[in-house]
Amino acid sequence: MLTGIALTSCNSLFRDKPNNSLAENLIWDNEMLVDEYVLPWYRNMDPGFYVFVTTIMKGLGTEYLPWYGDQLTVGRRDWYQGDYGLLLKSSQQDITTRGRTRWINYYTQIASINKLLANEDLLPQRIKNRVLGEAHFFRAYYYYMLLQYYGGPLLIDHVFDPLVKPEQFPRASYEQMVQFITGEADIAASLLSKENTSDNVGRPTIGTALMLKAKTYFWVAGEHFQNAEKPWLGFPDNRTEEMLDKAYDTYQEIIDLNVYRLVDIPATTRDEVVAAYRNIFLTKNSCESIWEVQHSDDGNFDGENGHKLDRYAAPPSMTGTYCAFNPTQNHVDEYRMENGMRITDAGSGYDKKNPFEGRDWRFYANILYDGSTWKGHIMDIHYNKVGTTEVAGEDLTAYGESTSASTTRTGYYMAKFLRESQSIDYDETYGSSQNCILWRYAELLLDMAEIDIVKNREEAAREKVNKIRRRVHMPELTHVTWDDVYNERRVELAFEKTSYWDLLRWNVAEDRMTGDTNPLFGIKIVISSSGYKTITNPVVNGRNANVRYFRPRQYYWPICWDDVRYHEIEQNPEWVEM
Repeated sequence: MLTGIALTSCNSLFRDKPNNSLAENLIWDNEMLVDEYVLPWYRNMDPGFYVFVTTIMKGLGTEYLPWYGDQLTVGRRDWYQGDYGLLLKSSQQDITTRGRTRWINYYTQIASINKLLANEDLLPQRIKNRVLGEAHFFRAYYYYMLLQYYGGPLLIDHVFDPLVKPEQFPRASYEQMVQFITGEADIAASLLSKENTSDNVGRPTIGTALMLKAKTYFWVAGEHFQNAEKPWLGFPDNRTEEMLDKAYDTYQEIIDLNVYRLVDIPATTRDEVVAAYRNIFLTKNSCESIWEVQHSDDGNFDGENGHKLDRYAAPPSMTGTYCAFNPTQNHVDEYRMENGMRITDAGSGYDKKNPFEGRDWRFYANILYDGSTWKGHIMDIHYNKVGTTEVAGEDLTAYGESTSASTTRTGYYMAKFLRESQSIDYDETYGSSQNCILWRYAELLLDMAEIDIVKNREEAAREKVNKIRRRVHMPELTHVTWDDVYNERRVELAFEKTSYWDLLRWNVAEDRMTGDTNPLFGIKIVISSSGYKTITNPVVNGRNANVRYFRPRQYYWPICWDDVRYHEIEQNPEWVEM
């Protein structure tokens, strides 16, 4: 066993199954066994692109958060019958079940971290600082996730075993959680390296710890968390200004490290810039990446940490059967014109009959639309009218003979994150290998620009927004407003996981994630035999027109009812035991 562990490479550190069957006294002073011990902290922090949605009969799946916003929907209709559809419909039972699973998972990792910290004096000296840095970082990270999902959780910072010593913990206030998470991040930053060596790629660094600290301040500055009735649901007063100032100062600390920068795109033509921009999301641990989920290099999906993103997103012409990532017309309309003007602005040059012409170059990088090219294939996402019959194009025709094979429901396919050269065949044990970026330097700049605009520092906000626009060779804006910063964020961070949390942080989730108030639209293009093009935008909210709901209670998921009873704490508002 020890020989096998000694041969474990750094790359396999993030994909091998952990060994948890050894006695504890054999672990703490052995470097390889300690690394095996910390492995679940990485594997459980975020599923990355390892996503699937199961039916009710099969149990829980792992959802991809942007599915629940308004930039993406799914093409696979049978998923609306399973967990995905139940979550869209705001099913109290399904969210309660998922809330329990996530709660237990996070506290399982926290318990593991607390146990290691209780034995820190036994750790090997050569790796002690690094491992302790990881421990404090991940304890902060898991509490940050608990705070986002549940509000103030139970703050347990030591080994807790109710069979040995019964203890009860109250719900922590927002004030306590902010102090604890940022304090843990500071400890982690004092112990971690500024940059990882080649044998430690993928581990947290000083910059990662500081980003967690900044994101904590940034999150709790959100409108929804001010003037709260209960201290675990937010601050009793309005702390937005203070929290934004602290977030901004911490972001500046990250910049001052001189470690991160935007990936440069020296190309000049549109096609070259598009290809280079796509490549940012295919390059593992680039200079722009601050924290990302490490997926295995060989793309092994069966029991390892590869994923099926390319397989799930591929259009039918590329043998795709899931069509799980369909960009919405709502999102497509967010891409401005190449000249920087909104498509609704007079004189922008937008042509409703040729809606894909002259758009922000990131549109061409992120979206596959009718007439675009992918793997040498011209995307055929329109109908040809033959007499009175509308004949679906190749990419609107399900691939193969599977009765559950799907096509896009919106008239678009996703290109961002996908590898054009990825081979997709019938061997589903092998998939894709690109990492899932959780935080990157462009997001840091946009966070700071948002703070600048709130603080009436227009010039500073404009400088940061234009830095991102210059990278993709789009014209600089001469003046920026909140809408400009908001739009740049929606386009630059399209389909990234922060797009979901932004809707909650801005206190607009009820409006933006409900079909009645914000219907999701697609595009339908029909071309007559004479070449006349008819374009409509049908509603594609879900299997039924109004299937999407986000209710006020969903700002905070329900806490595991077992802990509510044991610790005698108050459940989050409007949740009842099922």
